[in-house]
Amino acid sequence: MNTRVTHQQTINKPVSIKGVGLHTGQEVTLTLKPAPPRTGVQFVRTDLPNRPVIPALVENLVDLSQSPRRTSVGINGVEIHTIEHLMASLWGLNIHNVFVEINAEELPGMDGSAVPFVQALRDAGINPQTAPATTFYAREPIWVEDSARRCFLAVLPSSELRVSYMLSYDHPLLHAQYASFGLSNGVFESDIAPSRTFCLQREADELRKLGLGKGATYENTLVLGNDGVIDNNLRFENEFARHKVLDLLGDLSLLGFNLVGHIVAIRSGHPLNIQFIQKVASAHKRSRDAALYPGKAQPGATAMDINVIKRILPHRYPFLLVDRITEIDPLKRAVGIKNVTINDNFFAGHFPGRPVMPGVMIIEALAQVAGVLLLNSAENSKKFAYFASVSKGKFRRTVVPGDQLFLEVDVLKIRPRTGLVYGKALVDGKVVAEAELMFSLVDG
Repeated sequence: MNTRVTHQQTINKPVSIKGVGLHTGQEVTLTLKPAPPRTGVQFVRTDLPNRPVIPALVENLVDLSQSPRRTSVGINGVEIHTIEHLMASLWGLNIHNVFVEINAEELPGMDGSAVPFVQALRDAGINPQTAPATTFYAREPIWVEDSARRCFLAVLPSSELRVSYMLSYDHPLLHAQYASFGLSNGVFESDIAPSRTFCLQREADELRKLGLGKGATYENTLVLGNDGVIDNNLRFENEFARHKVLDLLGDLSLLGFNLVGHIVAIRSGHPLNIQFIQKVASAHKRSRDAALYPGKAQPGATAMDINVIKRILPHRYPFLLVDRITEIDPLKRAVGIKNVTINDNFFAGHFPGRPVMPGVMIIEALAQVAGVLLLNSAENSKKFAYFASVSKGKFRRTVVPGDQLFLEVDVLKIRPRTGLVYGKALVDGKVVAEAELMFSLVDG
């Protein structure tokens, strides 16, 4: 099971965390609160007039020359520092929407890992929401490198999200460490979140000269001297590489969407991470624009508006039942939306006194999403998809005007002339209908 969910999530109730900023040494209280769908992660500075809000997105990143050794976001001079461990925790638990109220400029360092944030979020509980989560599938390699520092970071096409990290520094304990994780089944919580921030002893001295690291101690930071870790013990043999993965995931969360692919990193840190997510964000925008404007959706597209759908399907009003495709992984999975309104023509004759969407129309809407999924490929682009059979169909709830149907379709089997899919329709996160649909793929 892949760690990414198909729909957005928030937390059930507010939860607070208190601690000391790793660099500022300031005492700080952090309160996480539920947020509506499509809010994202928004930091709120409660200690400043008018409570300024800073969305945690790549476009709001603070220049690392102004905030070294940490990830920071800011708008109009108002900043939030050292956000990467909290952001990684939200990412690891698939929490997309949350307000983060904070009464200082830096998040608490806690024990140097993400575990305290994960525990607080678990205490708050996770609440699924109906809005779909956006996912970007890497269809071709995307990479950045810093040859002077021998650093490299890339994402390669893959059916799952995996992160592999190679660490190598001029220190006996850091000559060569490797960590690789397929991010599923709680791997983040058990194998990545407990890893702690670290630095060399000479780096700690340099940071203090710069006025940083005021809240750092041997308890919340692994400090490496010539003979090993000072006054602390490792939780994992390769804890340093694992923590680099933790920081990388925290930085990736600033994309604001799921990324699926194999991420390969060599000696990367926050500077290269930020270059990378900026490049991925640009690739995602290009793929989205390609889907929303002329031509069929291009490889990597994650959404299609009605104009693109009409270029793929032969259906037209009043029988075109899909308003938008919000997610598509060619020949694997697609998610569409049908906004059910009283103006739909079938309500005029189907229980007009108490309008109910006909079950067969729900199945037809699923079939149209399946048609987009099956026909949006080079080998099938000039074909039509005709129903061959429907099996295991079940209707669980009524659908009425005002509902929004989420139509999820997964390919079970595909051949040159046939395609078998499983589709389910949901309203408010609850299944209203499901079926297996068989299609004949016929030359147009």
